[in-house]
Amino acid sequence: MLDLMPSLREWQPAVTGRRCAVATVVGAGGSVPRPLGTSMLVSEAGDVLGSLSGGCVEGAVVEAALAAMHDGGTRREFFGYSAEDAFAVGLTCGGELEVHIEPLGTAPGGLRLENLRALAGNGPASALALIRRVDANGGGAVVIPDPANFSMEQSVRQSAELAALLRVPELSTRAAARLLRAAAAQLEPLLRGGRTGLVRLAPPEGCLSGADVPQSAGTGTGTVPDTSPEPITLLVESRLPPARLLIFGANDFGAALLPAAQLLGYHVTLCDARPAFASQARFAGADQVVTAWPHRYLAEEAAAGRIDSRTVACVLTHDPKFDIPLLQTALGLDLAYVGAMGSRRSHRQRVDSLLAAGVSAEDLSRLHSPIGLDLGAVTPAEVAVSITAELVASRSRGAGASVQAASLKDGTGPLHGAGPIHTGTTQNVNTAQHQETPWT
Repeated sequence: MLDLMPSLREWQPAVTGRRCAVATVVGAGGSVPRPLGTSMLVSEAGDVLGSLSGGCVEGAVVEAALAAMHDGGTRREFFGYSAEDAFAVGLTCGGELEVHIEPLGTAPGGLRLENLRALAGNGPASALALIRRVDANGGGAVVIPDPANFSMEQSVRQSAELAALLRVPELSTRAAARLLRAAAAQLEPLLRGGRTGLVRLAPPEGCLSGADVPQSAGTGTGTVPDTSPEPITLLVESRLPPARLLIFGANDFGAALLPAAQLLGYHVTLCDARPAFASQARFAGADQVVTAWPHRYLAEEAAAGRIDSRTVACVLTHDPKFDIPLLQTALGLDLAYVGAMGSRRSHRQRVDSLLAAGVSAEDLSRLHSPIGLDLGAVTPAEVAVSITAELVASRSRGAGASVQAASLKDGTGPLHGAGPIHTGTTQNVNTAQHQETPWT
């Protein structure tokens, strides 16, 4: 949903206030084109903003969204590949999608178009989170303006909106406190980590049983009947300001890496101690250009709180007088990635120097040197691809995915791995043979 916000301000159905519904991917299995949390808006006239599958199921989703606007209720649709019926609505890639559809309304606590228009006023680089209830028993949304500082204590004490989303007023005091604590504990890592994911909570006292929950009568490939109690399901979308990527070295390789890193969404800083190098016009596209000794600059940024665990440091100076003190500083910080360019001979010399400077073997194990994946890269542009490929692989490993740098044509199985969903301590509710994709 957050990805649609920049386009929402100019989307005519939103500008003119037409009735709309939002369709969101809340579950995916196998190979699917779009990840968990991908949303599509549908107006009462059939206008569409966004895409869920690249064209496989959009027509059926539009029909279901129009039906939801007509009857005013939320619904869930399931789409998969049907080998028996070539004309069935489904995914030709063989994956499975679970789509939640909710009309935008005016009810208190509900998901409203004016709320989305207000969110559209936030720039794409601003911190923002949206928590939506996507189970069969509820709807609505809560906006978290500062997800990086969300805490369990704060949410339990201050979030009346979250309590309303969970229908806490309908529960006993003890059940309400237990539900809020369970929700906040699972929401916190997603919100503070800037991730998207599902939180499923064991149904509280008084929740509808599966027999009482109406099943969707939509246009997908069918619904999955469930006789177990319906869990409370929250979809969390959290966006933090862009992570920083620091390029040390104003050279050909730094110039090639700069735009490549920006394509991955990083806020890119180029740092070099030599003014004649850093001031070149080819580095003007950087978000920030700094002329300073690299290790001093990095230490100052860390002391000022402008470095965090998402920060990437790429050391491309290839000069020991810059590299050694810089790497010694970088490896002493909690950074997402530290890489250094150079030959294997340079790497061995670098390791010896860092060990002599007091860097531990454990810290050295975090150093990506020589930097990048082994793609046979030679030119600066090719090296930039190699570095960014390793960054993507490193981020995926950090999210718990099993990543191997191999060609997709040589592999088997789904293109997108599956990860666990966040659940309450007493129940993990999954549709049979259905998994959610990773949400990072």
